[in-house]
Amino acid sequence: MNFKSVEHIGIAVSDLTKGKQLYEKLLGSPSYKDEYVESEKVWTSFFKTGPTKLELLYSETEDHVINKFIELIGSTDLDNFMGY
Repeated sequence: MNFKSVEHIGIAVSDLTKGKQLYEKLLGSPSYKDEYVESEKVWTSFFKTGPTKLELLYSETEDHVINKFIELIGSTDLDNFMGY
C-alpha cells in the first residue's frame, strides 16, 4: 500500500491547554479550529502544517479510550501520538 498523502494525524493529549501551547511553539502558528465533538465525547484542536492537519484530542472522561491510551503508554513531553 502506498500513501499519496496524510489527511491528518491525531495526537492524544492529557492536557489540551498545555498541548496547544506546545504545538503553537513547535509549529509557529495557533490552532485554527477548536471544537467539542459530542458523538466522541472529546475536545479537539486543529493545526495545519502543509497539506496535513494535526488534531489534538482530549477527553475529560477518565474511562475514555484516549485516556486509556495515554495511561497505557505513559505521557511524554510531546504527549502521545495516535495517527490515523
